[in-house]
Amino acid sequence: MALIRAASFFERRGAMNIDGLRKACKGEVFTADDAPFLEAIHGNLWNRLIPERAPQAVVKAVDEDDVVAAVRFARESGLKVAVRGGGHNWCQPSLRHGGLLIDLSNFTKIISVDVEKRRAVIQPIVSNRDIQRALNPLGLAFPTGHCPQVKASGYLLGGGMAWNPTVWGSGAESVEAIELVTAQGELITASATENTDFFWAARGAGYGFFGIVTKYYLKLHPLPKAMHGSTYYYRLAEAPAIGAWLGTLAPSLSPAIELSLFIVQAPPELSGQAAAEKGWLCMVTATVFEDTPDAAKTALQALEQSPISPLSSSFATPVTFEQLFDASGSFWPEGARSHVEATYSDRSPGELVQSVLELLPKAPSATSVVLFTIFCGPDVPAAQKDMAYSVSAKVYGGPWSMWWKAEDDAANTDWHRQITTRLRPYNTGYYISETNTVERPASVPQAFTPEKWKRLCALRDKHDPDRLFFGYDDGFAD
Repeated sequence: MALIRAASFFERRGAMNIDGLRKACKGEVFTADDAPFLEAIHGNLWNRLIPERAPQAVVKAVDEDDVVAAVRFARESGLKVAVRGGGHNWCQPSLRHGGLLIDLSNFTKIISVDVEKRRAVIQPIVSNRDIQRALNPLGLAFPTGHCPQVKASGYLLGGGMAWNPTVWGSGAESVEAIELVTAQGELITASATENTDFFWAARGAGYGFFGIVTKYYLKLHPLPKAMHGSTYYYRLAEAPAIGAWLGTLAPSLSPAIELSLFIVQAPPELSGQAAAEKGWLCMVTATVFEDTPDAAKTALQALEQSPISPLSSSFATPVTFEQLFDASGSFWPEGARSHVEATYSDRSPGELVQSVLELLPKAPSATSVVLFTIFCGPDVPAAQKDMAYSVSAKVYGGPWSMWWKAEDDAANTDWHRQITTRLRPYNTGYYISETNTVERPASVPQAFTPEKWKRLCALRDKHDPDRLFFGYDDGFAD
């Protein structure tokens, strides 16, 4: 189907000088007539619920010169441009009807690390895990995202929901400069003092950014010397009460604690105790980033005072980023078909869980996860920064509905929509990188404060007036 739609678009637009594009670029170029085309447009997509959309051509760029050449070719040919990094965006906005897809999957290098100055330069397609693997042995860290396979560019463009967020801030807050290709096909540098419009927008605009970032300059942080984690399991029916307690407790906890409430399938040793609720239970995790083991244990101690006895627990276990990625990756496995709606709320996490409690045991897939991260410390939500990334609240989360077989699409889609419909009255905003904005375009402006959304639209009018780059809402419908 995708090939047919790509071909029909090609016929509507007229012939394209594909030979000219191939001559202009060192990287591979594919169209619907080439055997590798479907692999080129679908192969690295994280969500295997693949839409029936296809570009007119794909350029697998190998360097900045290729990106510049591809953008200039698109402009001269009247083609709109979409960009793909790691392919992890859940609603797959890199796939549009027609246009030119510029694939950056060859941009995988950590270019330099300056230990003394705590600076690094990376290309956009370096994973969260690989960044920490390179930095941690040097006593350094970066506020990467949680899923090990996610690549830096999509993560940072979306703002960057980071580990240790109330201390380090978002990932985008530790970006000091970028190199990018503009809609006019110019390679420029942007920072707080140079080409500031681009720098402001790139930190939070997500897939609606009006440029192609080819390099990031990062500010690094000392690796916390004592990373410890506690885990508690409770019966599903107890989740609202536990959520209410955590919401009340969170402001008094150390900002160095990352606190989350999950609804997940029970581990094997607890499956019998969760059988009455079809294997579902409540899991609470708390990870602290401290300087000493004693400080870590002191920070986590309050979570030992739960008003409800857990089914099982572990307290202040030392962890590494590698172990954190292993744990996080186990909840978001590769190869699944998925729907996601990640939101912000200032309501009690107990209320949020209660609103969907009756639906949770009815989940068609045991792979699905419902998550609410509860930000800790007295200063939540944090003050707004001078960048596009803007929405914050006391609680972040929602359903990550994941399953494996196409025949289960309808049942899981229906369950996901029931969950999101129940949660929507409590929402104050959305996270642009983990929300199905294709299906629900109204979520896009709600991923920004009104003032920042107005500025972002104005900057796009200024720097991409011809709309070379696909925006948030075009190229999805037939």
